[in-house]
Amino acid sequence: MGVRAAVAGASGYTGGELLRLILGHPSLELGPVAAGSSAGAPVTSVHPQLPELAGHALGPADPDLLGSADLVFLALPPAESAALAAALPSHAAVVDLSASFRLADPGDWSSYYPTPHPGTWTYGLPELPGARKRIRSARRVASPGCYATAAIVALAPLLAAGLADPQDIVIVAASGTSGAGRRPAGALLATEVMGAVSAYQVGGTHRHIPEMEQALAGVGGQRATISFTPLLAPMPRGILATCTARLAPGQPSHQHLRAALATAYRDEPFVHVLPDGQWPTTAATAGSNALHLQAAADPHAGRAVVVAALDNLGKGAAGQAIQAANLMLGLPETAGLTALGIAP
Repeated sequence: MGVRAAVAGASGYTGGELLRLILGHPSLELGPVAAGSSAGAPVTSVHPQLPELAGHALGPADPDLLGSADLVFLALPPAESAALAAALPSHAAVVDLSASFRLADPGDWSSYYPTPHPGTWTYGLPELPGARKRIRSARRVASPGCYATAAIVALAPLLAAGLADPQDIVIVAASGTSGAGRRPAGALLATEVMGAVSAYQVGGTHRHIPEMEQALAGVGGQRATISFTPLLAPMPRGILATCTARLAPGQPSHQHLRAALATAYRDEPFVHVLPDGQWPTTAATAGSNALHLQAAADPHAGRAVVVAALDNLGKGAAGQAIQAANLMLGLPETAGLTALGIAP
């Protein structure tokens, strides 16, 4: 018998990816599967890619039923996630994929969310310094956001090494449409999205900004200030983030930047610094838990440039949650996950 894992929010894109990864995991078995308003519907009616679950129905988001599992994944909007987390049995191991428990500062929370600050859990980005030890000893983990994962992994080694200014960071990142969730919206219709790239939540309004600043300040020891512009791209999944920061005095070179990334991620199973001259592409990370990086110094503008690519449903969401759960359960960190993408 494996570790029973429950999923709340199983009807969404991230929920479906969690189901897929759990079904293929060597040490997990699928427990209760909940989907709120979709309760009673066959799992395969929303996830036809999972024929193994034919005959299984989505259940209600009942905290006692979900809490009967050894591990609970919450793939819900923040307010719903916080309410359900509060009702789960205290003994339950929980990985929350919403933003509910990522922020330590109630002021940061209130600037971006209309509900009271629900608290702070262990931040589940294993690649941050010292994070694995904290995740292994935690029973409640807040899995990072997709955009935040790309930006933090891209810039953390440079700030830790003092190669870039944390108070002058500019990030422009494009995401596939699955990042907006499954709920219908006019702006996400195929006729609106195909053939178009559009900006949204511009001018410091995106809720991942305080998460990025919090994590990068923890690495660099100084306050981080980020200008972030997200873009919606005509693809179902993937994130390509171009992250820039002013170079530190002395103008570190291209080689300095690459060396910092290579040293930081030398032993990481899922983060790959690409060969010099090769740039990340979302296609290469699709279907995987990989994150690809490349860096360059721009001496003309005096800026460091790091480009990151990941699958927003993989390393940006479900894959990363499984990675954290493996650490919490004392399993090999790579269990049930792959760094190999699919192509074409």
